[in-house]
Amino acid sequence: MSDNSPLVLSTHPLHPQAEAKLNGAARLTIASALDADTLAREAEAAEIVIVRAPLPASLFERATRLRAAVRHGAGLDMIPVEAATAAGVLVANVPGVNARTVAEHVLFVAMALLRRFRMVDRDLRQKGWLAGRAHAVATNELFGRTIGIVGMGNIGRTVADIATRGFGLDVIANSRNPRSVPDTIPYREIDALVAESDIVVLCCPLTDETRGLIDARRLARMKRQAILINVARGPVIDEAALVAALQKERIGGAALDVFDTQPLPADHPLLALDNVVLTPHMAGITEESMARMGLGAVEECLRVLAGELPVNFCNPDVEPRYRSRFPRA
Repeated sequence: MSDNSPLVLSTHPLHPQAEAKLNGAARLTIASALDADTLAREAEAAEIVIVRAPLPASLFERATRLRAAVRHGAGLDMIPVEAATAAGVLVANVPGVNARTVAEHVLFVAMALLRRFRMVDRDLRQKGWLAGRAHAVATNELFGRTIGIVGMGNIGRTVADIATRGFGLDVIANSRNPRSVPDTIPYREIDALVAESDIVVLCCPLTDETRGLIDARRLARMKRQAILINVARGPVIDEAALVAALQKERIGGAALDVFDTQPLPADHPLLALDNVVLTPHMAGITEESMARMGLGAVEECLRVLAGELPVNFCNPDVEPRYRSRFPRA
């Protein structure tokens, strides 16, 4: 491909199907490192950035040819949207494509906690058949429990659908927009939801309102055997308060896919707890979902390179500034 063809910088490698779709329309390069200075420097010649790692605001000051930042997924917390808008750069995402993936993970880890899978597997391997089997009398079923879902976007609604149709759970929900909660699902304020639920699932975006949403006071309102699942963002939970609650067995357990600090430090107290299932921010990642997210991101890239606006246009206020930068777009 000609060196004059548009350059697309991706923070991470793309699924082969997505890379193949982009081939012929643009040159693809993968960031050599994910620190702020490297990303800002390597984006200087790019027309589009595909985002799976936090971008520094300085990138938008330096990347004078940049047309768009396209999120490889849904959450926009990795893109400083205000800085992009000020620079006249379009922001797009690919919502909903991994909703099923994350929802399946939620039910998987809920069952792992209720069936004490970590302890059963460990003791069976280390202490023998009877030691593993001894945990069985303390395990529980999903059926008939109440699951409280915080955030009723694509993921929250998919969790609710699988929970009710597949497992016979009673669903209650909270959302920053109560109208997003289907009429068939009872709405609850946060304090009521955490007190009533056997399983609390966090699917909400990280905002000023949701930062520290689950704190020591709300953990104290939870049932003693209730479990907490976080597939949102780490800071939605007061992590120190959660560690204390788990150490004291104030709640039944937690399944965490996201953390205040990522990667999780090797000496983090969560790693020493049996009543926790930990995963490395992978709830939304499968071979299938990576193909869907990659193809969705590339399709948005191709639209922008063709002079169109993204389908999933996240900062529409930028359009006048963008048009002044790229009059032919």
